[in-house]
Amino acid sequence: MKTIEIKLSLLVVFIQFVSLFGKAQPNNPFGNALIPDMVADASIQEIDGTFYCYATTDGYGKGLATSGPPVVWTSKDFANWSFSGFYFPSAVGEKYWAPSKAVAANGRYYIYPTVNGFMYPAVSDSPDGPFRLAIGEDKFLKPYSSATLLQSTDPEGPKGIDAEIFIDDDGQAYVFWQRRKAAKLNADMVTVDTNIITIPTPRENYSEGPIFFKRKGIYYYLYTQGGHEEYQYAYVMSKTSPLGPFDFPKDDIISTTNYESQVFGPGHGCVFNAEATDNYYFAFLEFSRGGTNRQTYVNKLEFNGDGTIKPVDLTLNGVGVLKRVKHNKKKFVANSTASTIRPDMKIKPITDETLDRTESFVPDFAFDGANGSRWMPMPEDSTCWLVADFGKPTKIKRSQLYFVRPTAGHAYVLEYSSDNKNWIKCGGHLEERLQSPHTDDLKISARYLRVRIIKGVKGIWEWNIY
Repeated sequence: MKTIEIKLSLLVVFIQFVSLFGKAQPNNPFGNALIPDMVADASIQEIDGTFYCYATTDGYGKGLATSGPPVVWTSKDFANWSFSGFYFPSAVGEKYWAPSKAVAANGRYYIYPTVNGFMYPAVSDSPDGPFRLAIGEDKFLKPYSSATLLQSTDPEGPKGIDAEIFIDDDGQAYVFWQRRKAAKLNADMVTVDTNIITIPTPRENYSEGPIFFKRKGIYYYLYTQGGHEEYQYAYVMSKTSPLGPFDFPKDDIISTTNYESQVFGPGHGCVFNAEATDNYYFAFLEFSRGGTNRQTYVNKLEFNGDGTIKPVDLTLNGVGVLKRVKHNKKKFVANSTASTIRPDMKIKPITDETLDRTESFVPDFAFDGANGSRWMPMPEDSTCWLVADFGKPTKIKRSQLYFVRPTAGHAYVLEYSSDNKNWIKCGGHLEERLQSPHTDDLKISARYLRVRIIKGVKGIWEWNIY
């Protein structure tokens, strides 16, 4: 009897909630993405206390015919990420995919992206850039130039994408790339030893996005299988050298579609560990919105006592803060309204019809801190505004705006009000800036804060107000 009474009480509360606040909020099927943007093929590492994420910038709407520009996202705590400008200026406007981690060697940093379908070595004095081509003039020629990492007499150019670099304890560098290829890198870090091998693996389907790392004397080589919703990772391991011989673990698939947690196609990513720890993490792109509209997620990577890798318990929940950094407390937004709201969008599966996702674009998604959801207005909305209502007059110190497609630049106006009618300008900028977030330091007291997007793609991933 008591159980029935409790259920009825809960039902009454729910009905009251719906009557007060309208229909229940739509679901966010994209979880807690790492970055408030569409990024894939992530290479993540920690350098001198700062986390770096080099990746393919997705979401430019032309599939594999294009990409966004080269930007590097950085974070002190692994939860709050930012970028400003481009780290590889000469590569802006090119098809820029799958950069490696930044490798320290010869007193400098080297990075190996795939540009216009070819791997290139680039160099800089800092992991923040600016990087330039490490060979010859800092200029990209099409279809390719002599500055490529691999050399070939084939008139179509050298074959290979998705470089992964590993430097062993003895200082010898190795490069791994598409189709299980591997070789030593020469000491100059820009030329490859002519003894190129194909790593033997028990699974022989097309493979890309290699991952290579060493832990407790064991070398791990991870390679992808399939693609789209069927993307997955398998691995082999060696206790001898980066080039083998390799052992084939029985349970060699460590990431694959998880229907229970609704993770589809966990593919091209990386493995990294926090500095001076044995805490390892697996970053992967997920099918997300299909095609080249993907996002990146991170899960914990764990090992068995014999060094084999445990299959990853894949979720879209993220791992949260990895290093404690003092931040001001975010203000509670009691309600949010917008000029318009884009209609729901049904995600189209490519190979797996069980994928059932609908993306919604409600204003509240800009304040959920999840990075996987966003507010977007109707495409024809020329006013384009979003209002945060704190419910009462509130002291506000700072605003941080993470716009949709931030790598293309934005301009905006920030205003505050006590009555949601009369507005006073307090921030923003009218010239387009290529950064995320856009930060305004404020000293105001207001119940309402409004942003009007003047230039750039209309929409906001996250709006943090302190």
